[in-house]
Amino acid sequence: MDQATTVHDFQCGFAAVIGRPNVGKSTIMNELLGQKLSITSHKPQTTRHRIHGIHTTESYQIVYVDTPGMHLGGQKSINDYMNRTARSAFEDVDVILFVVEAGRWTEEDQAVANRLKGVEVPVVVVVNKIDKFKNKEELMPFLQQVGEQVAMTTLIPVSAYKKNGLDLIVAEVLKYIPKQAAIFPEDEITDRSTRFLAAEIIREKLMRTLGEEVPYGATVEIEEFKWDQDEGRWIVHALILVERAGQKKIVIGNKGEMIKKMGTQARKDLVALMGARVHLELWVKIKENWSDDIRALASLGYNDNYSS
Repeated sequence: MDQATTVHDFQCGFAAVIGRPNVGKSTIMNELLGQKLSITSHKPQTTRHRIHGIHTTESYQIVYVDTPGMHLGGQKSINDYMNRTARSAFEDVDVILFVVEAGRWTEEDQAVANRLKGVEVPVVVVVNKIDKFKNKEELMPFLQQVGEQVAMTTLIPVSAYKKNGLDLIVAEVLKYIPKQAAIFPEDEITDRSTRFLAAEIIREKLMRTLGEEVPYGATVEIEEFKWDQDEGRWIVHALILVERAGQKKIVIGNKGEMIKKMGTQARKDLVALMGARVHLELWVKIKENWSDDIRALASLGYNDNYSS
């Protein structure tokens, strides 16, 4: 882009993506970026951190802020961290994308709506998963209900799964972000490090491989992350942390079957992420009560002032 475009016509700003768990926030952001950045699974509360996804074109740079699902219940420190992280996304953004699930308005959705009362930036309600309704007229009562509950600027029905309606989100966001030069380099897709993304990829495979059996008290810590010049490959050593011995057995699986499976899947994604061969080693370690220990959470990157 030339200097004149940058100064006079270019738009750049932030759009927070919020909502309760499992409404498809991360999937929507990945589709808007045109590449996978945030991890996804059918397990609620897959996203635990705030992640900036940067989409740059010749005429604009939109920084999407993916957030953990805002939820009720869960009294552990990690629950408090995730809710606090999600709420912090309300600040210093130009527009809020409030994602809800078509046909399902829950107590947690209402709690998010209540949090949005009084915010000073525009709120765009994104109704996701409309592909569940073959007859779109059946959606009308739900859309009316949402309209009565949320003080919003507009409402956009989409299907992230079918990739329908996403262009409408971009067009709406561009109405609210200012004309200013790009904040991030045009080839940058996130503010997070490759090391952080590697840990997230491994955690995604943990959640997808184990499904409903995945221990909620499980996380991933990267112990070694380096380039081996002689071998021409990345060396990644990661710990899967769980809170109890029974959870460790579940993650490892019969004769190591589960951990081998998630390692194979993670290695494939890591190669794609880093564009080179990867030697990945996984271990499982018991770290009792880490999800309710503020110091342990901070050491694992669950803090407000992240640098990883």
